[in-house]
Amino acid sequence: MNPITLDGYLDTAPEPGTHPAAAHFDLIRLHDHLDTTEPDSCAQVFACTTETPAATQLILHRAQLGDLLRISGTVTKPGSPGTPPHLRIHTIDILDTAPLTTLGATVLERYGTYVLVFDADRDEVPVFTTTGRWVGEAATPGTIGHLIRAFENTNPL
Repeated sequence: MNPITLDGYLDTAPEPGTHPAAAHFDLIRLHDHLDTTEPDSCAQVFACTTETPAATQLILHRAQLGDLLRISGTVTKPGSPGTPPHLRIHTIDILDTAPLTTLGATVLERYGTYVLVFDADRDEVPVFTTTGRWVGEAATPGTIGHLIRAFENTNPL
């Protein structure tokens, strides 16, 4: 096992592991150079697992597909040809968030552990947690903060 720190993009939706402090996901690392003779040489996929509570909390509840992450952990070589190397993650940091997802005239925006739904045809802004729990509907974009604070005051973590 070799210690490693690298930057890469969250490539698959994180899944909870067999116990509460575990999670699994894939990370794709883009290399700085391109080898035109190898079409896939510009990227490397890593199968990642974490059992560190802080890293698990971050990857399951704050990270989203496409986020740029910096991970530190240990790497093991693939068990068989064609499988990605495995990383046992100790720490995760989000360096940059993925761009907004747009669905027609609807825009989903991430705000910490909340998802905001902006629709060009409406003034109201529906708000959910990233786990899908309904928070409420802000009357205008300017009242989103008030709605979230009210939700957090009545629903402590």
